[in-house]
Amino acid sequence: MSVLIYIDSENGKVKKSAFEVATYARAIADKQQTKVVAVTINVPQPEVLAAYGVNKVLSITNDQLQHISANTLNHLLQQAVAKENSTIVVFSASSQAKEVAPLLANSLQAGYVSNIISLPTEDFIVKSNVFSNKAISLSQINTPIKVLGLAPNAFKIEEKNVELAVEPFAPTLPDSDQEIQVITTEKTSGKVSLDDATIVVSGGRGLKAAENWQIVEGLAEVLGAATACSKPVADMGWRPHSEHVGQTGKPVAPNLYIAIGISGAIQHLAGVNASKVKLVINSDPEAPFFKAADYGVVGDAFEVVPKLIEKLKARQ
Repeated sequence: MSVLIYIDSENGKVKKSAFEVATYARAIADKQQTKVVAVTINVPQPEVLAAYGVNKVLSITNDQLQHISANTLNHLLQQAVAKENSTIVVFSASSQAKEVAPLLANSLQAGYVSNIISLPTEDFIVKSNVFSNKAISLSQINTPIKVLGLAPNAFKIEEKNVELAVEPFAPTLPDSDQEIQVITTEKTSGKVSLDDATIVVSGGRGLKAAENWQIVEGLAEVLGAATACSKPVADMGWRPHSEHVGQTGKPVAPNLYIAIGISGAIQHLAGVNASKVKLVINSDPEAPFFKAADYGVVGDAFEVVPKLIEKLKARQ
């Protein structure tokens, strides 16, 4: 028996979300007195996972997998589950994980719950956010194999050093996947990835023009935050669609979400509602976002944000 986790990575570097998954899996493994096995793809230094409770790494190195499809990843993970006799598989909240987790669950005839915010009970009941994070569901998984998808930023990363074994793993690849070609890849321009960010600074139409985005970037830089935007901003081409957050974009759940010049349409709120603290800066005191915010500043963003940046720099 084992708890299997898939390690999110980019350009060979392990993402923050993978450490959350490792922490969560370690807590389950300790209760069940079993081991945590991680699957990595083209990660040159998987030894970093030893600090987060991973006992074994199945290390896949294959240049064909630089752009891996959900179909191929599903096949690889099925083989890993069989090899390690895994009864629990844990995924992060990344877009790739959300795509492959239900495929794997279907292939394994396993129960699957996403957006999880609690460790399972002895009867394997888990809590998860549902209805755009407006309600909590209690789900019991009774199948022999269980697939779990964590909610973003729901679990604190904790270090637990263990002895780690790294084993080369060369699973067979499905022939059908060779028909898929990657034409282009759009990368975010921010210094901090939205997937890894604990603070997100987001802007809306209230910034009036693309050239005014410097105040968003300036605040993000001083806070070490990721930048994001509302749907209208992405639709107008002010920012890339990879920065669009909300129900119709990328859902986020940072420790702090700062909304500048965003009115707070219901679709946007649904995608950021899980943020632990929401700060809104808007000149319209009737903006709907103020009703959902923990803190609000009614004022001109072009006056408020530069002063906020100045104060933060002074404190640093």
